[in-house]
Amino acid sequence: MSSSCTLPPGVRVFERGWLSANNVLLTDAQSTTLVDSGYVTHQAQTLALVQHALQGRTLDQLANTHLHSDHCGGNQALQAHYPALKTWIPPGLSLAVQHWREDELSYQPTGQNCPAFAFTGLLHPGSTHRWADMDWQVHAAPGHDPHSVILFAPEHRLLMSADALWQNGFGVVFPELAGVAAFDEVAKTLDLIEQLDPATIIPGHGAVFTEVAPALALARSKLESFAQNPERHARYGTKVLLKFKLLEWGQISRAEFSDWATKVPYMRELHQRFGQDHSLQTWLDMMLAELTRSGAMQEVGGVLHDA
Repeated sequence: MSSSCTLPPGVRVFERGWLSANNVLLTDAQSTTLVDSGYVTHQAQTLALVQHALQGRTLDQLANTHLHSDHCGGNQALQAHYPALKTWIPPGLSLAVQHWREDELSYQPTGQNCPAFAFTGLLHPGSTHRWADMDWQVHAAPGHDPHSVILFAPEHRLLMSADALWQNGFGVVFPELAGVAAFDEVAKTLDLIEQLDPATIIPGHGAVFTEVAPALALARSKLESFAQNPERHARYGTKVLLKFKLLEWGQISRAEFSDWATKVPYMRELHQRFGQDHSLQTWLDMMLAELTRSGAMQEVGGVLHDA
């Protein structure tokens, strides 16, 4: 579960898969800090990983690169276990968190879950934080999420790229799914990463990697493909949302899954914009068929299984 890539002392990565984002534990003599906390259904595992790694020390700080449910779903559990925990979030959605408006926080529109949590500070782009005996610069990284930040430690050329860059691409450009142009912001964030010139990247999902130039080239190629064909990106985004829920449930009857999907606001909006005159149910069936063909899902006797 920990990355095998060589990292500076005090930096430990819990590689979590795709339902939960990776967690990064930063420790030094003064404090302990966790970056991102995974999805709510994995909150007990997140807490167990942190407790085991800290060996009796308390967790002092929690930071979120952005507020998608797979990055902050463990916040509430960590705050409950560590009552003095200071929590830092990007500033863009701070009022939505303060008043817990799930529509603005993407949880209600995507049909995902995230327990309410509090915060004590803001990760302002341009600020620097001292964690694990190194300075971490906060940089705005819009595109996948308008309010996301990435964290860069220049001394070690180490970057936490969140979902702005993975070894095999980047996260769904969610503003585009809602009809808001954001492909240009993805391109600018990729340019920023190139300018920072990291030697090692800790992505939001997947293994730590050092092959930065090939990852940037692949991401730019995918971005160009999506920008030239927004419907392709919409289909990809739809399948990601469906797959995410299958990851959460493991298995569910097709009828129950369809009932959930037809009530999800993002699904209804995507169907209206990209459904090509198919009914909502027919369009969803088409997306599920594509997931089956790609090996991401299996159906046995009317029950959908994550694969």
